[in-house]
Amino acid sequence: MSSGSAVRGVVTLVLTLLAGAASAAEVVVAVAANFAKPMEEVAARFKARTGHEVRLSVGATGTFYRQIVNGAPFDALLAADAETPQRLEAEHRSVPGSRFTYAVGRLVLWSADTGRVDRQGRVLAGGQFARLAIASPDLAPYGRAARSVLMKLGVWEAVRPKLVTGENVNQTFTFVATKNADLGFVALSQVKSLDPSRAGSMWIIPTELHEPLVQDAVLLEKGKDNTAARELLDFMRSAEIRSHLIQLGYATP
Repeated sequence: MSSGSAVRGVVTLVLTLLAGAASAAEVVVAVAANFAKPMEEVAARFKARTGHEVRLSVGATGTFYRQIVNGAPFDALLAADAETPQRLEAEHRSVPGSRFTYAVGRLVLWSADTGRVDRQGRVLAGGQFARLAIASPDLAPYGRAARSVLMKLGVWEAVRPKLVTGENVNQTFTFVATKNADLGFVALSQVKSLDPSRAGSMWIIPTELHEPLVQDAVLLEKGKDNTAARELLDFMRSAEIRSHLIQLGYATP
């Protein structure tokens, strides 16, 4: 190779890198706590594909709603329900037509102790536990689903003195994982993310015991001109991501 060709090659490489850096953008996403780990994986794949950075803020859907109303700088919301994105849409706080269902969650009763939770959930009626963890029913859809299960099983009043309430389902999961609670209602995806040696015992809650955990995403008003935010939401609709989410314990539309 001549020195001229070498120089041209270096220049081409530098221009390519500069073009990539110039086109890379940042997306700020509010993500429901149950979807935190899966979204980290989605964000990594998206960055590898596009170069765009995804900055995640993890929390309870109800808390995010209040923050968005108060002007929080989120480009998109991945909620743990369908109602919150619908409400934001009705209030003209999101981009019309951008809302879609990205996942349907599954609720489980889980203990870090092997053998504590039976496959029919009889442990709840037996009451042989000191603390039961749930996410806040006022803030977290998974908490509302847990309350619905307990009420339909007729044990809500009996277990209320034993409840340990997390702000979101991630905090609830931590309560159980650290054995500060004997058992708790968490997302199936959280348990599936564990090493099998730490999986403990669980009951996958029959879906008829609570409203479906339909999880919608929406592009917020702040993100309407953020091309990277639109590309991220499109990427989440792809067959690749839907297949990945099924493996993680979610259903997809």
